[in-house]
Amino acid sequence: MSKARILIADDERLIRWSLVERLSTEGYGTVEAESGSQTLARFDDTVDLVLLDYRLGDADGLHVLQALRRRDPDVLVIVLTAYSNVETAVAVIKQGAYHYVTKPFNLDEIALLVGKALETTRLRRELRAVRASQREPYSLDRIIGDSTAVAEVKALLAKIASSPASTVLLTGESGTGKDLAAKVIHYTSARAARPFMNVTCSALTETLLESQLFGHERGAFTDAKQQKRGLLESADGGTVFLDEIGDMALPLQSKLLRFLEEKTFKRVGGAADVGVDVRIIAATNRNLEEHTRDGSFREDLFYRLNVLPVKLPPLRHRLDDIPVLARFFVDGFNREFRKRVQDVAPGAMDALQRQRWPGNVRELRNVVERAVLLSEGSVLTEEDFSMLRRRDGPPTGVTLPLAGTSLEAMERDLVVQALERTGWNQTRAAVLLGLNRDQIRYRIEKFGLKR
Repeated sequence: MSKARILIADDERLIRWSLVERLSTEGYGTVEAESGSQTLARFDDTVDLVLLDYRLGDADGLHVLQALRRRDPDVLVIVLTAYSNVETAVAVIKQGAYHYVTKPFNLDEIALLVGKALETTRLRRELRAVRASQREPYSLDRIIGDSTAVAEVKALLAKIASSPASTVLLTGESGTGKDLAAKVIHYTSARAARPFMNVTCSALTETLLESQLFGHERGAFTDAKQQKRGLLESADGGTVFLDEIGDMALPLQSKLLRFLEEKTFKRVGGAADVGVDVRIIAATNRNLEEHTRDGSFREDLFYRLNVLPVKLPPLRHRLDDIPVLARFFVDGFNREFRKRVQDVAPGAMDALQRQRWPGNVRELRNVVERAVLLSEGSVLTEEDFSMLRRRDGPPTGVTLPLAGTSLEAMERDLVVQALERTGWNQTRAAVLLGLNRDQIRYRIEKFGLKR
């Protein structure tokens, strides 16, 4: 690991010398500057920390600090000053300094402060790298397809990502990629460095969902042992994705509407308003306009959410995209399962394009996953997709319960079948049933299922 590099900017030669000598014994690399112009000339991305004199010979230290932070908003600067007063301290901290030290200073204390600052720099850089790795899988290129419908969606998502933080409503059938679209909007926007938080509204009870979104105060309910920040607070500056918004209870819809209009909310059991800057992206496979007419969804909330609507097309309306999607999934499952499938045979591809795909892209992904996993050859043939012959039956591998069974018993039976056929792999069982993982977890808990 290369040693940390510290830029020491001070117009007094003796101070620079003493700092260089002391910091060198700690194993740090140093570079010196005696003026503001020299400081800016010698600052580059190899510098991990700046020790900056408040009064340089040719420049005001605050102006240099501002210039450094314009180049790198994350740079840490420790200001050295002979002017020990509250005004100076406030000024340097407001301009983004990490700390300030008054002269004459203790070199051991400086070394300790430098160590803490460099640890902060290291953590910031690691966080930046993690966030960059998170953004990479969610570029616009991750939305696979060359059809006109996909091109129009990608163009719209790009405009939304670059727009102010208006609310977004993603609609479309289950499996069309609404969750991916939400992440693309977030990670290609100016909010990408801030958190992306998501919750499936149908997976939680009304009380739990309220606490999850808005947080709660200590003592708000029986198990509230301490104050808890909700997703809205945790995502300050970022995005909250509300999946299956159509399943949100009416009382909670009212509270969400108030937040969207006022940008403030109260924690459960709290009296104080909490203000945050969060973009809301909601998604549903329901027709919310119909639900506003029957009273199960607030009309005013629908219009507040529907500022930037995006409708994701079903796969049956973009069948020309199936070859590129299938090959994309094959490549991914080759890496995951360490297989060497090279392509899909023309006849098999024709079979894929003849399907109606009620489960959309999610269903196609599941079918390709199974084919790659079970295939023994280097090319997927029609035989590898033999499960497609059951076009009009229940989800692949699942048998419908006997007639006369109650709906709840039918639901439980289907969940059990899916879990047993996938070895209790919740993700695959969810795909088999056209659900997501949160939904199947909810049903496992609901029915008290255990392996």
